[in-house]
Amino acid sequence: MGKIIKGKIVADALNEKLISEVEILKKKGIIPKLLIMRVGSNGSDLAYEKGALKKCKKIGILSEVREFPETIPQDEFISEIKKANEDKAINGILIFRPFPKQLNENLIKYEIAPDKDVDCFSPVNVAKIMEKDPTGFSPCTPSAVIEILKYYNVPMKGRRAVVIGRSMVVGKPVAMLLLNENATVTICHSKTEDMPSVCSQADILVVGIGRAKAVNSQYIKEGAAVIDVGINTDENGNLCGDVDTEDCIEKSSMITPVPGGVGSVTTSILAKHVIKACRQQNGGDSIYE
Repeated sequence: MGKIIKGKIVADALNEKLISEVEILKKKGIIPKLLIMRVGSNGSDLAYEKGALKKCKKIGILSEVREFPETIPQDEFISEIKKANEDKAINGILIFRPFPKQLNENLIKYEIAPDKDVDCFSPVNVAKIMEKDPTGFSPCTPSAVIEILKYYNVPMKGRRAVVIGRSMVVGKPVAMLLLNENATVTICHSKTEDMPSVCSQADILVVGIGRAKAVNSQYIKEGAAVIDVGINTDENGNLCGDVDTEDCIEKSSMITPVPGGVGSVTTSILAKHVIKACRQQNGGDSIYE
């Protein structure tokens, strides 16, 4: 029987390192700052925002929220992004999506400064993931997946990894991050034939398709590490993932729970990216010398 691997212990270990980094920066007279830009008041955005603000405070990062009306015109919103780009006190910018219909994401994503884009909204940072450019910023949730695998000493080099889902939010970027760790990666999606057979060959299975308990033990290789990125509600209204944990835990070596798994690490990754952005904007690693 596999074990449940919780995210909190991973986040706590990462937080300790980040607190130390911020202390060093503060001694140099530098305090990292995150700006959150939110259009409207979507419930899931507010929940994530609350967690992000709490995490920033704990680590010592300054944070600010700029809320805009849901009816804000596109040119006005772009103007606000440009102001944030030019504000030297702001190191990282997080823009919540999706947008209301009058805001065109395919245009707006080119406006955020790539060096402040801490959740990989800009196509420049998407390209940097592809090129394995260490100056870029990958999306926080896929980065949390890799952080968990590393913390629990799950070998990635040479191992077969299967990702279910091909979104730009999770599927594609996590596949590239696994490839950058020298895993052999397969992406499954709605048109994949005999998906359980493909997935059952995976040493590492990452699931992010947005369907409650869609993955059962038929998808699991004996001894596989299973990372569940989904957040859904079951028939009783309880939070659950894309993986049927009870059915899969017997075959897996380890599996992340929902809630309490990947999501627990995501805000720590956001904080890590803000500190990285701050460092890069202030002379790189030489700042610690």
